[in-house]
Amino acid sequence: MQDGATYDFIVTGAGSAGCAVAGRLSEDGRFSVLLLEAGPKDSYPWIHVPLGYHKTFNNPKVNWMFDSEPEPELNNRIMYQPRGKVLGGTSSINGMVYMRGNSADYDEWRQRGCEGWDYDSVLPYFKRAEDNARGADGFHGTGGPLKVTDHRWQPPLAKALHDAAVQAGIPANPDFNGAQQEGVGYYQTTINGKARRWSSARAYLKDAKQRKNLTIATSAHATRVLIENGRAVGVEYRTPAGLQTARATREVIVSGGVYGSPQLLMLSGLGPAAHLQQHGIAVVKDMPGVGSHLHDHFNTYVAYRCSQAVTMNDIAISVPRQILAGMRYVFGRTGPLASMGLYVGAFMRSDRRLERPDLQINMFAWAVKERTRAGVIPQPFSAFSLSPVHLKPDGRGTVRLKSPDPLAAPEIRFNFLKSAYDWQALIEGTRICREIARQPALKPFVMEEIMPGAGVTAEADLKAFIRANGVSNLHPVGTCRMGHGSDDVVDPQLRVHGIAGLRVADASIMPSIVAGNTNAPSIMIGEKCADMVRAAVAA
Repeated sequence: MQDGATYDFIVTGAGSAGCAVAGRLSEDGRFSVLLLEAGPKDSYPWIHVPLGYHKTFNNPKVNWMFDSEPEPELNNRIMYQPRGKVLGGTSSINGMVYMRGNSADYDEWRQRGCEGWDYDSVLPYFKRAEDNARGADGFHGTGGPLKVTDHRWQPPLAKALHDAAVQAGIPANPDFNGAQQEGVGYYQTTINGKARRWSSARAYLKDAKQRKNLTIATSAHATRVLIENGRAVGVEYRTPAGLQTARATREVIVSGGVYGSPQLLMLSGLGPAAHLQQHGIAVVKDMPGVGSHLHDHFNTYVAYRCSQAVTMNDIAISVPRQILAGMRYVFGRTGPLASMGLYVGAFMRSDRRLERPDLQINMFAWAVKERTRAGVIPQPFSAFSLSPVHLKPDGRGTVRLKSPDPLAAPEIRFNFLKSAYDWQALIEGTRICREIARQPALKPFVMEEIMPGAGVTAEADLKAFIRANGVSNLHPVGTCRMGHGSDDVVDPQLRVHGIAGLRVADASIMPSIVAGNTNAPSIMIGEKCADMVRAAVAA
């Protein structure tokens, strides 16, 4: 790394999308690419063990550990926001569920004016990225960099949860990423065939880092995009050796994630003018949409004491079981450590009049007592939980600067549960979870409901429980929204409006959140961005 060095492209942020962008742009050797990552290399051993993500949940060495501002509808509670600060970004610390969302989500993007983002247009990029253990078909690909597999190991509770959902009237669905999303089925994961996490860094940088035209700089925190005469020409970044700059002859691609990307743009003078001036930042372009339109899925829990020692809680509270689980993983790449504890899910509509699912029911082989930045505290006995997730929230929030210091955490406001629909979806989701738990398949496992408790049935009481216990589902999007409106940040080519040579590629560009986990869509965005950049060069 040489201060003032010049590259064809600079990518800021080696997360789910950034790794894909840098990997693809460097693969044919034509372009020199600099990839900047504020965190370290992904050498922390627990990153690569599937169940090890509880070790990264609150580890400041690989996690930004952000907090939201107090949420008015949630008793002014703060929502903890773990985000990856390491090669691979959040794909190195997440739950590894491979989920694309509903095909109608992307058609809706196109209906909002985002040409080229309908489902038929994005499906080839999902397939190109994928190496699915089930094989190739009309919806899936093989030979791509991202390993997608079924669980190598499942506890007997997983099948019971699946069967109970079917008994409750939910149709079985063998592939949430196939012809339809609605129904109950087993999740696929971004874990390889040897039971190792397959992050975006493993997928796109493992082989690419040997390329002479790709420079990967860790502990390199982008602090400002350099803009001259309305064009992005480079990046200023902080390293242990001090502040440095790099120049880009073609483009800068910002991939800092839903919090990092708007923060970097605002630090560079692109954002709401009054807000930038308040922090003493010279306004390059007044862009009110930068940092606006933040939204996220929201979830609550229904938890049960289990009559059999078949849950992850049983491992957490027993040293002998931990030793046994470790031996099974080390010597056979199987057992609990080879999975991530979430095997089964269901997609449903909270109201039959809706056209597509707005609820995701996650069925966990564990139950937590508390989930905060201090860590995940499991229930001290055998237990499991069902978690209704609202997929189409009305609430919208913001990301703003707390300080002009690039190393300061941003100000995050969600404004969760701002509509009657947000509330009713979660209450209906709770009802569905209870109906599943009442089915014969779960009778050998269910002892009693411990959260919210069998006596909590009135709407007011359920709302009180959700206010006290509901949490962000950690799928934030939207803060550099794509579109043609005056409040949008990037166009459908992901080019920042009014600034040449500058794009954003990550979950922040989503016009509306997809119905499901956001890692796979973020990787797709990176794949598509790289293609658009190459097409622009060819033109």
